[in-house]
Amino acid sequence: MHILLIHQAFASFDEPGGTRHYELSRYLAARGHRVTIIASPVSYITGTANPAPSSVEGLGEALPGGASDDSITILRARVYSAHHKSFFDRVIAFVTFMLSSFLLGLRVRSVDLVWGTSPPILQALSAWSLARLKRVPFLFEVRDLWPRFAIAIGVLKNPVLIAVTTWLERFLYRQADRVMVNSPGFVQHVREGGARHIELVPNGADPSMFDPADKGQPFRDAHGWQGKFVALYAGAHGLSNDLGVLLEAAGILRDSAPEVRIVLLGDGMAKPGLQAQARRLGLDNLAFLDPLPKSQMPAALAAADACIAILKPLEDYKTTYPNKVFDYMAAGRPVVLAIDGAIREVVEAAGCGLFARPGEARAMADAIDELASDPAGSRKMGLRGRDYLEHNFSRTALAERLARILGEMVA
Repeated sequence: MHILLIHQAFASFDEPGGTRHYELSRYLAARGHRVTIIASPVSYITGTANPAPSSVEGLGEALPGGASDDSITILRARVYSAHHKSFFDRVIAFVTFMLSSFLLGLRVRSVDLVWGTSPPILQALSAWSLARLKRVPFLFEVRDLWPRFAIAIGVLKNPVLIAVTTWLERFLYRQADRVMVNSPGFVQHVREGGARHIELVPNGADPSMFDPADKGQPFRDAHGWQGKFVALYAGAHGLSNDLGVLLEAAGILRDSAPEVRIVLLGDGMAKPGLQAQARRLGLDNLAFLDPLPKSQMPAALAAADACIAILKPLEDYKTTYPNKVFDYMAAGRPVVLAIDGAIREVVEAAGCGLFARPGEARAMADAIDELASDPAGSRKMGLRGRDYLEHNFSRTALAERLARILGEMVA
């Protein structure tokens, strides 16, 4: 079958960002299917340019089972490129991609299914429109409860925009042939929104990409981390991520645990402010690193002794399954988790980390200090997470579930 995916923030292994869709596309291609992805020419993480608009990207990688990436085509739609400047600029970028992806999608022939993913939710409207025009099934994937999360964090305040986006969200739930969620915490919300047929394909990771025995020595040496206990946060630096708490925790640990180094790897609108705050506070035990493509993330995670996942202490965030947690588990690193709810259940079932109450710098500092004081116990904790992921959240098993869903929809 030929699947058309509309995804503004799509990233392959040589780009920073989540690679869930690239990994799933590779699996589908290895099973003989064709996947065409319409994506932005601008990186959603860094704001830098990818290949030129409307170009076809030859990825040239070997796939599992001997297939080639000739079965995967990436088309770059035109988009407003200054989405990092403000919320208004980001909305303009979403609108321009919605329009350009729709026009580009009209030129894609012989499609059997259109797959739209949210956020941003406007691109899912393009996917729905293309599916109806091409008279093929529409799969609506919900990776984030938008606009609910945007309202909760305070970036979406205008009553008119809230009303319009909430109506659009429910419209897409009702119109989709199937709604796919990446966290069980989302099921109730999408059902109440009118979804008729809900599928769960949770976030996960590919264990083969990570070697838990790797100590990441070259990466540690390159950054001067010899003799340090490195607690690494890898991901977006945005309003939702509450990274100011990590700066406060670094201040607490600076004198009490001088062997601890907190590292923030990634990019986002909040990063310049966080860097300025760290300089003002004189946090010499905290470092910022530029975002890395997924192909280099195994080396970065291997260099860490523990990994951090954190979100603001909002009730809505208890529904999430953050992708980074599964990568941490695949790398065999213990998790310091400042997110309550669904993902806490996973970490506690695996016995692979410590929970720190969200929003509390002291709790974060204490959890990091506890892991640093028991390196052997921390190591065992991380390996338990790796084992749990292999049995419950392996990307291959999840891709098989997706392939079954798509096959049922097309049949």
